[in-house]
Amino acid sequence: MARVCQVTGRKPVVGHKVSFSNKKKLRRFLPNLQTKRFYLAEEDRWITLKLSTDAIRTINKNGLLATVKELRAKGVTV
Repeated sequence: MARVCQVTGRKPVVGHKVSFSNKKKLRRFLPNLQTKRFYLAEEDRWITLKLSTDAIRTINKNGLLATVKELRAKGVTV
C-alpha cells in the first residue's frame, strides 16, 4: 500500500506532461507524503503514520485521538 495517505486516502493521479511543442505524455502526480511519528498519550505509545501534508493539518486541527478513532472505525489498524 505504497504512496497512499492513511488518513485522507490520497493516491497518485494521472495527467499530462505538456512540452513546449504541446506534445502530451502521460505522467503521475504523486501526493506529498510524509512518515510521521505521533505520541498517543491515552495508550502510552508511539504510532507511525504515512500522511499527506493535508492530513497532518487535519490532525493538528481535530486532535490525534479523534483522528485515530475515525481510522479505527474505518477498519485501519493503527
